[in-house]
Amino acid sequence: MAMAETPRIASDLIDFLNASPTAFHAVDEAKKLLKEEGFQQLSERDDWSLSAGGKYFFTRNHSTIVAFVIGESYVAGNGFHIIGAHTDSPCLKLKPISKVTKGGYLEVGVQTYGGGLWHTWFDRDLTVAGRMLIKKEKDGHVSYVHRLVRIEEPILRIPTLAIHLDRTVTEGFKVNTQNQLVPVLATAIKLPGRVLYTWVPERTGNCATPQLQKR
Repeated sequence: MAMAETPRIASDLIDFLNASPTAFHAVDEAKKLLKEEGFQQLSERDDWSLSAGGKYFFTRNHSTIVAFVIGESYVAGNGFHIIGAHTDSPCLKLKPISKVTKGGYLEVGVQTYGGGLWHTWFDRDLTVAGRMLIKKEKDGHVSYVHRLVRIEEPILRIPTLAIHLDRTVTEGFKVNTQNQLVPVLATAIKLPGRVLYTWVPERTGNCATPQLQKR
């Protein structure tokens, strides 16, 4: 029975990972799954009314999620079990001032996040994913709402040099994250200015502070 369930579980995990390019997306997907299983969402700002047998969850900053189940026979003071995991993963995050023009190309300044295998990010399609914080004004009051963003098309690439331009690469590929790990967006002549920070809002209808995702 367990072996028969393995392909389905693996397939569900792959679907979850594909839908979760960032911690914000992972939490959003986890919320959907929990609600499908009858979990009730709580807010840290409210007083909680919990009951035995209840299933609950809450989120923090849209990037952390905590879910818990109260046993039917649970008595206050008894022990409990905890399982923990992280929603984030190594990635490249856009710098606040990300425009880099060099050699006739428009590049995007990024910074590494986490302990990634950065050599695997070269010569492959990259896209942008993250969350948007949208400013809203009504009757003199200002509020901010959270929206997810994910560009499906590959729009960036981090190229490596051809072998005849770097003979030392056969001795081991060592990555300088400051100088080499810089995605190329377009030719500088074709797309001048703050392209990524204006193009992303055009695709989403808002403004965003995203991060890069491998495809």
